Amino acid sequence: MSHITPIFIDLVRVETRLYNAVSARLRAEQGLGLGQFEFLEIIDRVPGCRVLDIVGEVAITVGAVSKAVDRLVAAGWCERVAHPQDRRSSVLRLTSAGEERLSASRPIVESELAALAAAVPPGDLARIASTLADLRATLEAGAHGRPG
Repeated sequence: MSHITPIFIDLVRVETRLYNAVSARLRAEQGLGLGQFEFLEIIDRVPGCRVLDIVGEVAITVGAVSKAVDRLVAAGWCERVAHPQDRRSSVLRLTSAGEERLSASRPIVESELAALAAAVPPGDLARIASTLADLRATLEAGAHGRPG
């Protein structure tokens, strides 16, 4: 086994455990999972957000994103609005309930992640962040790992 394989396995296991822990706390306190939080955050952050914008950011299929957005719409947290220039497309917007849910959820995500990462010295955490940002940028620039 090469030296990179254990690093990859650790990275995946850390991500899974962090994701599950944050998602469990969010679900308990706000009634939504981390995946829903991420979608609400993207819709809020990206002007004129469409399903394809979410697909490009999280690298999952259009069908999976569309179904997840349907669930957000059903929950009353976002709405699909006709795209002003392309009537075949729709723009996603948070509802006031979605804005409130996102606003209440952000500090929970931050505090849970801070608590879970508290054992890592700040300098090490900064180096990890920089390294992961560089790796992500390289992968995204090369279109690696995109569905389809």
